[in-house]
Amino acid sequence: MKRVLFALFILISFQNIHAQYTDIINSKRPGFSESPYGVGTDVYQFEAGLFYRDSNTKNLFESTNTFGGELFFRFSKFIERLEVNLNVAYQGDELNYPLDISEKISGISDLRFGAKYLIYEQKYTDKSKEIRSWKARNSFDTKRLIPSVGIYGGVNTNFLSEDYKKEGITFKGAVLLQNDFSDRLVLLTNLIVDEITTENMLYSYIVTMTYAINHRWSFFIENVGKYQKTYTNNYQLGTGAAYLFSPNLQLDASVRTNLVAEYSYVYASAGVSWRLDRHQDALIQTNAPTRKAKNKRGFFSRLFGGNS
Repeated sequence: MKRVLFALFILISFQNIHAQYTDIINSKRPGFSESPYGVGTDVYQFEAGLFYRDSNTKNLFESTNTFGGELFFRFSKFIERLEVNLNVAYQGDELNYPLDISEKISGISDLRFGAKYLIYEQKYTDKSKEIRSWKARNSFDTKRLIPSVGIYGGVNTNFLSEDYKKEGITFKGAVLLQNDFSDRLVLLTNLIVDEITTENMLYSYIVTMTYAINHRWSFFIENVGKYQKTYTNNYQLGTGAAYLFSPNLQLDASVRTNLVAEYSYVYASAGVSWRLDRHQDALIQTNAPTRKAKNKRGFFSRLFGGNS
């Protein structure tokens, strides 16, 4: 019975569901979308991976083979709803042009500082305590149709290698939505505007559905759409899985491809997420002796942590 219940809560290994801090790691990987929830105060989290990308612009007979690595660092301090983060990527590209002309470049291709804030957290009815009606206990909670909401703001720096430098500093903004349709099934929706302050702003969306298979494994499917003036609209479909190795360590892998005929695209990634957990429950000062407040605990801790 415990193993069955344990499986219901594995989704937290992909994304934080009901609280900022949880007793096990909640990682953005392996999808591209972000939850509106943060890692929790005094948590240092590192999400790193290697990736391979093969793209081909058929009409121009140009192709690019890319191999690289990326690191996403997340941290929160003082304010539970606020997370700050850093994204950095290093890659090497082999550029192939017509007439058998090729070129190789490498270096830091992305360096972005950002922060996100949870504006609204949706609360759900605990129907496990409903003992008078089987129908009420098993009915769908319509509040699950209303998502939790967060916002993201980032600065795309130009501290990049020479081959990847852009016009200057630009900005990125996003609205982050999360629907918990059940303890197994979660939907993330990101609405994004990137390269703000330029004449060629990038508009995109990311929709990710995550499902728990068992107490260790979860998988996702993801759709990405990108719109920009000077480029062909880009639509991608991806899938992947994550394995919860320990409360502070997650392993993952994913693949994705493009859905536009004029532009072929294949992407594969494998990575690891690890956190240094220094979180402590807040202290509540009252007329009675000082005691620890109950923190918003993760699914696994609520299941096995007893009644304390």
